[in-house]
Amino acid sequence: MRRFARLGLVPAVIGLSSPGEAAPTLRAVLAPGAAETVYAAPRDGCEPNDVPDAPVRAFRDADGGVTLFGLHYDNRALKGPDFAHLKVDCRIVYASRGEADPARYDDRSWIAATWTRDGRDVSALVHHEYQANEHPGRCRFPAYMQCWFNTVLEVRSRDGGATFARPAAVVASAPFRQDVDQGRHRGFFNPSNIVSDGRFAYFLASTTGWAGPAGAAGLAPEAGGDQAAGVCLFRSATPADPSSWRAFDGRGFRIAYADPYAARPHPAPCAPIGPFPAPVGSVVRVAPGGLWLAAFQAKADAGAFPVSGFYTATSPDLVTWSAPRLLLPGPTLYDDACRAGGPLIAYPVLLDPASPSRNFDRSGTHPDLYYDVLQTEGCDITGRRSLVRRPVSIEAVR
Repeated sequence: MRRFARLGLVPAVIGLSSPGEAAPTLRAVLAPGAAETVYAAPRDGCEPNDVPDAPVRAFRDADGGVTLFGLHYDNRALKGPDFAHLKVDCRIVYASRGEADPARYDDRSWIAATWTRDGRDVSALVHHEYQANEHPGRCRFPAYMQCWFNTVLEVRSRDGGATFARPAAVVASAPFRQDVDQGRHRGFFNPSNIVSDGRFAYFLASTTGWAGPAGAAGLAPEAGGDQAAGVCLFRSATPADPSSWRAFDGRGFRIAYADPYAARPHPAPCAPIGPFPAPVGSVVRVAPGGLWLAAFQAKADAGAFPVSGFYTATSPDLVTWSAPRLLLPGPTLYDDACRAGGPLIAYPVLLDPASPSRNFDRSGTHPDLYYDVLQTEGCDITGRRSLVRRPVSIEAVR
């Protein structure tokens, strides 16, 4: 892969291995014992829709308290003086309005990542779903996934995350508009947390890919080739500026994704990275050593994932990743609920309450694993969901 200097990354891990010596990786191991419930729905919610439904994201506010997001699309926060005393705040900080016009980016929105330098001004990445099946005439297919158009947006708060202003700005969109003949899930979705390295901030986002000019309605004729499905890496020196994010194209961070309703964008494809079959739940830089550790979920397959569950992978530079290691086995959100025979697990996040970072993108060797437990009835995922945590130990291995 490319050199550190080319990517603009801080070479914090150069020198950890010698020529011919195996590169170090990290192994995360769950401590024995039962998971601790942080939040349970419907018991702890302000209304029935307050269910855990996204990877948790946390920051320290200007007074040193903790604000944590990870509920549903009428976004509320859990707040407390520390992680041991989090309670839901019933104020909606960013509501989903069910807007039928896809150009307004105001249908269903989940706060999916936060970033702040002072605990007052907070930028948030939003996982936005235009659910065209809910809007008459917008999709000729009946199923949710056939009509789902995703965009990563950014919104801003000036009051420590108590409210986020409208309108949202586009950070990553497919270079074409939602159309009635879509037929499958398209766009960018489920951004990871934002992490910092030197003067740059980064996040990872998933895409299901799309065909090039010959196969995508509304795609500019001078557009790049087919976009492969996978996870792409984004970088910005000014994360509060939504237009500043650039995606990695395999050689550098050179791809800007404009709003297809405001322009005719024609970016080249971004380059999927890592062993990730699905969105990355979280990324943290682990001290000592400075390696990055990603947590994600995967469904069992015949390749790198022998069983369903949560996995981790290690990187020195956010571009080159190790083979995955199993952290917690179990049927995930990507498994068939009809065959799971019990609850599903989803949205793994490694989060160290003792992190020196206001945004918790740094970790020591004893973070907590936060994740959701989704109760099922037959083939349905119910509203009985819990956000839980378990302690983890991280060690370097070769």
